[in-house]
Amino acid sequence: MGSMSPDVPLLNDYKQDFLLKRFPQTVLGGPRLKLGYCAPSYIYVNQIVLFLMPWALGGIGTLLYQLDILRDYAAAALSGGLMVFTAAVIQLMSVYAKSKSVVVKRMRTRDILAEEDQHEFTSCAGAETVKFLIPGKKYVANTVFHSVLAGLVCGLGTWYLLPNRVTLLYGSPGATAVLFVFGWITLCIGEYSLIVNTATETATFQTQDTYEITPLMRPLYIFFFVSVDLAHRFIVNIPTLEQMNQILHIVFVLLPFLWALGTLPPPDALLFWAVEQVLEFGLGGSSMSTHLRLLVMFIISAGVPVVSYFIPSTVGVVLFMTGLGFLLSLNPSYVSMVFRHGVARHRVGSSHEAIPGNSGHWFWWKECLLFITVLGMALLEAGLLHHYVSLSQVSRSGAQSVVGYVLMALLSIVWILRETQSIYIFGIFRNPFYPKDIQAVSVFFDKQNKLLKIGAVRWILLTLVSPLAMVAFLALDSSLHGLHSVSVSIGFTRAFRMVWQNTENALLETVVVSAVHMVSSTDCWWNRSLDTGIRLLLIGIVRDRLIQFITKLQFAVTVLLALWTEKKQHRKTTTTLCVLNAVFAPFVLGIIALSTLLSSPLLPLFTLPVFLVGFPRPVQSWPGAVGTAACVCTDTVFYHQMVPRLTAALQTAMAAGSLGLLLPGSHYLGRFEDRLIWIMVLERGYTYCCINVKGLELQETSCHTAEAQRVDEVFESAFQREHPQLCSLNEHLENVLTPCTVLPVKLYSDARNVLTGIIDSPDNLKEFKDDLIKVLVWVLIQHCSKRPNTQENGHKTETTGETSQVLPPAANSSPCPESLEDSESANSDWSDGSIFDDEPAIKNRTEKLRSKDIPCTKLPIPGSIDSQNPDDHSAGTGPKNDLYRTVMLGLPAVDKGQREDGAYIPLVEFSCSQSRLLSLPEEWRSNSTPHSKIIEMSPLFPEDWYQFVLRQLECFHSQEKSRVLEEVAKDKALKDLYVHTVMACYIGLFGIDNGVPSPGQLVRVYNGGLPWAGTLDWLSEKPELFHLVRKAFRYTLKLMVDKASLGPIEDFKELTNCLREYERDWYIGLVSEEQWKRAILEEKPRFFCLGYESSMGVYTSRVLMLQEMSVHIGKLNAEAVRGQWANLSWELLYATNDDEERYSIQAHPLLLRNLTVQAADPPLGYPIFSSKPLPIHLC
Repeated sequence: MGSMSPDVPLLNDYKQDFLLKRFPQTVLGGPRLKLGYCAPSYIYVNQIVLFLMPWALGGIGTLLYQLDILRDYAAAALSGGLMVFTAAVIQLMSVYAKSKSVVVKRMRTRDILAEEDQHEFTSCAGAETVKFLIPGKKYVANTVFHSVLAGLVCGLGTWYLLPNRVTLLYGSPGATAVLFVFGWITLCIGEYSLIVNTATETATFQTQDTYEITPLMRPLYIFFFVSVDLAHRFIVNIPTLEQMNQILHIVFVLLPFLWALGTLPPPDALLFWAVEQVLEFGLGGSSMSTHLRLLVMFIISAGVPVVSYFIPSTVGVVLFMTGLGFLLSLNPSYVSMVFRHGVARHRVGSSHEAIPGNSGHWFWWKECLLFITVLGMALLEAGLLHHYVSLSQVSRSGAQSVVGYVLMALLSIVWILRETQSIYIFGIFRNPFYPKDIQAVSVFFDKQNKLLKIGAVRWILLTLVSPLAMVAFLALDSSLHGLHSVSVSIGFTRAFRMVWQNTENALLETVVVSAVHMVSSTDCWWNRSLDTGIRLLLIGIVRDRLIQFITKLQFAVTVLLALWTEKKQHRKTTTTLCVLNAVFAPFVLGIIALSTLLSSPLLPLFTLPVFLVGFPRPVQSWPGAVGTAACVCTDTVFYHQMVPRLTAALQTAMAAGSLGLLLPGSHYLGRFEDRLIWIMVLERGYTYCCINVKGLELQETSCHTAEAQRVDEVFESAFQREHPQLCSLNEHLENVLTPCTVLPVKLYSDARNVLTGIIDSPDNLKEFKDDLIKVLVWVLIQHCSKRPNTQENGHKTETTGETSQVLPPAANSSPCPESLEDSESANSDWSDGSIFDDEPAIKNRTEKLRSKDIPCTKLPIPGSIDSQNPDDHSAGTGPKNDLYRTVMLGLPAVDKGQREDGAYIPLVEFSCSQSRLLSLPEEWRSNSTPHSKIIEMSPLFPEDWYQFVLRQLECFHSQEKSRVLEEVAKDKALKDLYVHTVMACYIGLFGIDNGVPSPGQLVRVYNGGLPWAGTLDWLSEKPELFHLVRKAFRYTLKLMVDKASLGPIEDFKELTNCLREYERDWYIGLVSEEQWKRAILEEKPRFFCLGYESSMGVYTSRVLMLQEMSVHIGKLNAEAVRGQWANLSWELLYATNDDEERYSIQAHPLLLRNLTVQAADPPLGYPIFSSKPLPIHLC
């Protein structure tokens, strides 16, 4: 993705033609009157007839009613019955056409768009014509249901648009005619999408309409308008209802435009949005992290005001609302866990069954004790105050006013303490109390910890003091002492719930209500007609909508100013768009206000200042479950490791107020080195919130890099100034990102280096070969010393001087070795070129070793001499060595003299009885390397190092440890065994020629590849030995890099310490290995990886170190995120504008457009990691 040009098209030519065809179909509800090719006229005529069919059927009932032949309900029933019959006939025609095996021929054309839908029609009523006009339903149940529903829509629509009825509403024949004509057009559009052909809606929520919900969208809204009219017919003398009916009749004729613009949501989005709105503003709850939790919480919460309405005692009502409000504000998962734990303890009858485990047991009980204490205090306080005031002569309003003043003081203190925790006050002025010297990390975090102590005071005031004060305010209210009413039940149920669910917002609302009551007259409408619960409800709605309006206005201004001020965002239409927005500013403000009232996203078309009202949708913005999809790659594991550490740091910051006001739908952006973390608040309750953490790709595209650089600039200007001025302004105020705080998180730092001058140095390569033998010796001895005695593979030596005879592999009774599935050697192969090329040529194998899937048959090889079973020989008469030489098949031809010593299996006779504990497994001793070559290269074996390593072992715990180790070190048989195996592995890595390896060969062997030779199969058939050899090779290469960077190794002790550090603290391997990912999740302290950058032609290394790092956290404009996601949904799901170079995905330094698109849920976005809902305990 390159840099953006002003000429980047919004839609390419193909998509423009496609959109011009699709949009008229959407407006009309499904008729395809613009096909893009020449079709017979009867195609258009048939569609027009089907479109007007409901009007004709409804016209029959309307005419009979106007002629006083039928009553209004009878006329509606007649039209509905005719429509049911017609819909059934239409669906049967579709079923019949599908059963006909007619091949639809495609016409040859160069236009790709035409190739998709160009057909050859043979007749007006032919099968291919019917299938084109009436695609039909996927399910039989929908065929029946939609047909019946079509009849109801037609019948009720006829009743709704009867001319006499409309005339009674408006008293104007002209208005009646207009509403009748355009109203029936609306009905025809709804019927066509339901029965004939469903149009693609601009308001698309689901990526796939599995259950055919889309056809129900338009009839659903028709039913809503008709239901209001029916209520007005049967419930008379309600002026408000009559006015609403008049307004809705006018809006009814505008429904096609609202459907076409995508303002009205589809049924599923409407359901979840409506439930969220009612739960939050009507019942005092919060948006939930999953749809199931949302529906369950809504049902339970809705029962609270119903039950409270029927409680006869006012004290009982107060206690019930207080208790249920507290319990419902807790984390539902926590409550269900406590319930399950109680049931389990009751069944088992034991109190020793802990819920979360030993580590979190004390924390769980501490939190449980806090909840019980707070609930008990709240119930006691509410009951006593309510009962005391009802009996005493003390003025209720006076006592409530005193509590109101206390709440005002608490609000001021809590607000001030919250603003001191973040870098900016109101996002504009730099906080003078925030630490300034962030460059010194330890000093900065020490000062920040002192600031967090102030945050602890805020937490106490907000979590313990404020809720109890608000409960007192509500318990003293006079509205609770009167007769029960619906408004009191709903209003106070919400009020007592909000006290706990969202304490900070509830505190603000209570203070506003108290202040208005103090300054206003008791005779005003606000105080006379509304009780305190309803006042709090209205103030809550106003508060939410006011915040939304301000953030939407900021978003709109940012889009407009960015188009004008950012040169890279300029287009040919820039001036025109800016002038139009200035001229029609009142209209733009009206659009913003309408989207605010509906709590729907403000949709900037193609992210340009062309604003539309997006359809209302849930806070999550996406239909799928949170955290179920992500574009997983090798970097995903870093985010997996990061999440537990990050949530622990967020817990402290959120509790202190460093991230500002926590509301469902808030978005935060975290930045650390090259990683970007997207955090969304899903749910908010008493002392907890649920978040979703997404990890974005690590700067793979230029657009991503450009926006990431701007994010770095925003954070650097806030946190990394050398001498910040007191109360200086935020330099990036126009950006959608506002810095909040810095979190200390234990993460992996990622350093990448170029190894030019190290890996290609002849001196280093020479030392590498010598070091490799030493490391091989160390790795093999360490492995054998740590091996359990039970894994000696049948090797038994009872006394000193007893001979151990080693069987050839063909006659060994051990099971077949497993293939190396988890090694990179199974995934790499050699190219046809030399194995010593400077550049590695690693290719994926097309065939892997399958030895573990093939049974060991031990059949003789044709043309070879059968091996004699050693069990047939008597004890002490072992076969000679030459009988156990390996038959070498498939290897390059060698001279006769070389073939004589092609394989050698030594007979071992240990001089020390303890040597058997360090002996190498039998199957490792036989190899295809010529014995003469091993003897020739045996002088390279470092005997002094070998003895030093043995003397350092800790595997012997006897009192004569030093004597035993000395005897083992002097055991010549054991030494010869190690010489034979080590040199065979050494030759297997570098070949028979003892030349200096090339950098390309080092990288290939590091990746798990071996040169083609007889030892290839020998090592590959021994997975354990192969892994040890590869491990030694990787350790040696890391040692070479360290020696070049830190200096040479002085002595054997330093070398031993270095290798022990590799073994203990390092994982040296490949990023693509599963062990690498497991080690990261286990938080291994350090990682090393070798690679080759083909684009630059250089060898590189990658080092990861686990350490406490600074993670910058900033808050994003939530409406900017929702608006861009709404545009993304419209572009991809409706306009199908999936061009990777499209305008709306290009880098935008102010809107962070590319990052926002990435953070969307798949398949529209592409985060590489997305967590399940994570609960964070704010206590």
